[in-house]
Amino acid sequence: MREFNYSQIREQKWDSDILGYIAAIYKEAGKQEQYLKQRPEELEKLVEIAKVQSTEASNAIEGIVTTNTRIKQLVEEKTTPRNRDEQEIAGYRDVLNVIHESFDAIPISRNYILQLHKILYSHMNNPIAGQTKNVQNYISAAYPDGHTEVLFTPLAPFETPEALDRICEEYNLVIGNMEVEPLIAIPVFIHDFLCIHPFNDGNGRMSRLLTTLLLYRNGFYVGKYISLEAKIAQAKDLYYDALSRSQDGWHESCEDTIPFIKYLLGIILAAYKDFEDRFSIVETKLPAIDMVRKATQNKIGRFTKQDIRELCPSLSISSIEGSLRKLVKSGELAREGTGKSTCYLRLK
Repeated sequence: MREFNYSQIREQKWDSDILGYIAAIYKEAGKQEQYLKQRPEELEKLVEIAKVQSTEASNAIEGIVTTNTRIKQLVEEKTTPRNRDEQEIAGYRDVLNVIHESFDAIPISRNYILQLHKILYSHMNNPIAGQTKNVQNYISAAYPDGHTEVLFTPLAPFETPEALDRICEEYNLVIGNMEVEPLIAIPVFIHDFLCIHPFNDGNGRMSRLLTTLLLYRNGFYVGKYISLEAKIAQAKDLYYDALSRSQDGWHESCEDTIPFIKYLLGIILAAYKDFEDRFSIVETKLPAIDMVRKATQNKIGRFTKQDIRELCPSLSISSIEGSLRKLVKSGELAREGTGKSTCYLRLK
């Protein structure tokens, strides 16, 4: 069985890209603290938007989908799921809520990870929810001609419980002793988790939930206001590429985790930048039309009403719709399409 020893990351020298990402994330995290003190009420509205986006995006990466209306009902109103996909979506919502509310009381251990997995499947009859896998799993790629190729073989079922214990112990050791920068230790832990692939089902979604949990526990709260899962979903090819490049040699403990570390740090930094953009729109009290105008000036190319809603969380949908109509009428925006396919373009 592969050795898990995070001592090698204590000794490793990191390149200027990684050091630059870490410095920039700390700078943005410091700004976020100031923003939260200034406008807590407006920013609290970003939390519900982020929860909906995170639940929708993380499930969509795995092909688990429902309509936009149903996603909002499931997340915001906790309505009863109607089918298997909605049961999985509701389970993700529940785990995300537990992490939001109690992250500081969720230690990083195998038992707690198994409990979170059990909650993920709490709306369906899954006999091994909350248990490690009982069959060998494979990470495969399907190609257009119909053939599939095994890209990576995770650990065998009998090796999995001990491996989960080991990565939790090693992570807790280096974090507890302040021996490794958390922004390095978190991607390494998530990468090991994905290589172990400890469950029959739900590994990708659990990895994204654990990323949020680890970031919260280390004082990086951006995922509460900006969906990290939506950022990953927007460029999931880059996610799979970075993961694949970092898995090579993992069983022999000679993998290069740098591609995955850089990828995840890039996602975190991009989320902080989004947070700053959104704060810049709500920091001064503006009339609705001026706030919407300011939001549209942040957009390049086509954008939707939902894009503007994310940037103006303090405005009601009707205020946003009314402002968009006025901006179209004044010639500042052009409107294209109808119904759900409606989008807008800046003309000035």
